[in-house]
Amino acid sequence: MKTNVLVLCTGNACRSQMAEGWLRALRSDVCDVQSAGIEAHGVNATAVEIMAEVGIDISQHQSTVIDGAMIEWATLVITVCGHADEACPTLPQRVKRIHWPTPDPAALTGTPEEVRAGFRAVRDSLKARITDLLI
Repeated sequence: MKTNVLVLCTGNACRSQMAEGWLRALRSDVCDVQSAGIEAHGVNATAVEIMAEVGIDISQHQSTVIDGAMIEWATLVITVCGHADEACPTLPQRVKRIHWPTPDPAALTGTPEEVRAGFRAVRDSLKARITDLLI
């Protein structure tokens, strides 16, 4: 039986979308995955671009707000930012919860290449965590 993984972030725009893409690409044999936000900010274009560099297409993902059906579906919730960790709704006891504090690449400033480098660092950090995740 697969683990139902819900990745939760503030706006479901960057970090949670990248994590969802990695989970689908690397761990679809052991989990089904959704991502959501405390709010919906729309999928970040740079996140789409940076994931495409490694062959993962998240361009059709939708930015969604967490709801009761997602909570009932999930067996594992991964929060990828402090706000989502603090604002995460109460979960049923059967749901395991993991917090992966991850910098917000959408908040980066600098040249376009510096911003892309920051997105790549977040992307690669999420890949490493997902590769090591015991499901």
